[in-house]
Amino acid sequence: MDSFETFPEQPEAKRLLRAALAEDAPAHAYLFHGPRGVGKRRAALAFAAELIGSQDRVLRHAHPDVYPLEPIGDQIRIGDIRELRHDLHMRPFEAQRRVYLIYDADTMNEDAADALLKDLEEPPPYAVMVLVASDLGPIPETIRSRCQLVPFRRLSERAVRAEIEGRAPGLEPDEMTALARVAGGRLDRVDRLLDPAAAKRRDALLTLARDVYRDPTFEPGDAAAGILAAAAERGADAREAAEKELEALDLTQRDADQRLRRAQRGAEREELLASLEELAAWYRDLVVVATGAERAAIHSDRLAELSEDATLDRLAAAERACELVRQVWRELEEFNLNAELALEALFVRLRRELALNLVLES
Repeated sequence: MDSFETFPEQPEAKRLLRAALAEDAPAHAYLFHGPRGVGKRRAALAFAAELIGSQDRVLRHAHPDVYPLEPIGDQIRIGDIRELRHDLHMRPFEAQRRVYLIYDADTMNEDAADALLKDLEEPPPYAVMVLVASDLGPIPETIRSRCQLVPFRRLSERAVRAEIEGRAPGLEPDEMTALARVAGGRLDRVDRLLDPAAAKRRDALLTLARDVYRDPTFEPGDAAAGILAAAAERGADAREAAEKELEALDLTQRDADQRLRRAQRGAEREELLASLEELAAWYRDLVVVATGAERAAIHSDRLAELSEDATLDRLAAAERACELVRQVWRELEEFNLNAELALEALFVRLRRELALNLVLES
C-alpha cells in the first residue's frame, strides 16, 4: 500500500501524484487546492512520504528532510519565507530530496509571495515545494503558473459516513446519515459534529430555524445573538485546545498569542459559516419533504419535525428563505461584514418571508 491510501477518495489528485512519482524527476512545485477538510494536508504528507521514501517517519512528522510552514498569525509573512529560503539552500540530510510543505499558502501576504517566487523560478534541483491552499484567488498568477495544480473535491457522503462510523460506532443509522450530510463532504466538520457540545449547539440551531415560523415571540436580534454565542463558544474551545498544543512548542510569547488568536478566530468563523449552511439546509429540507422527496433530506434524523412543518403553503417561502441564508453565507464568506448586523437583518427577512404561515396557523 502506498501512502496515498492514508486519505480517502480524491481519484484525480491521486492519479496526478502517482504519475508525478512515475516520472524520472518530479516537478519542483505543486499546488494542492480545494475546500477545507477534504484531505489536502494528509495528501501533502503522503506525497512527501513517497518523495522521501520513508512513510512512517514522514507521517509522524519526524523526518529532517521535510520542512513544514504554516502561518502563526493570520498570514504567512516575509520573515517566514526568508527562513524557508535559508533552509532551501541546505542539501538534504538523509534523503535524496528535501520537501517543503507550505500550508495555508493562500494566506501569504504580497511580500512573502514575491520572496517565494524567486525560489520557484530557480529552485535547487533537490527541492520540491508543495503549496496547500483552500482558495486559489489570493495566490498570484505568477506563483500558480509555476506550480503543477492538483485539485481536490468535496468527499462523498459514503466517505464521510465511514469516518463518522469509525469514530462513533454507537450512533443510530439515521443520525449517522444526517451528520454525514450536514458535514457537506468535509472531514474537518466531523470533529465539530461529534463534539458533545456541538450536539447541543446543533439542537439549538434547529430549534431557532423552526422558531422563525413557529414562535409568535421570535426576536431577530436574539436569534443573531444566539448564533454568535455558539460561534464564540466554539472559538473558546479551539483556543483552549491550541493552548495545550503550544505547551510542546518553543515559541515566543508574541508568536504564541498570534497562533491562539488565529485558532480562536478561525473556529468562530467556521462555526458561523457552518451554522448558516445548516440553517439553509433546514429550509431546503422543508421544500424537499413538502414535495415528497424525504429520502433526499439532509436532516434525515429530524423527519418527524420536517413532516410536521413542511406544508405546501410554506413551500415557496421556504425556498426563498433557503436562498436568503445562502446569500448571507456568500457575503460573510467573501466580505468583511459585521456579522451581528448581517445576521439580524437576515432573521428580519426570514421572519417576513415566513410570517404569513404563522398568521394562518395561529
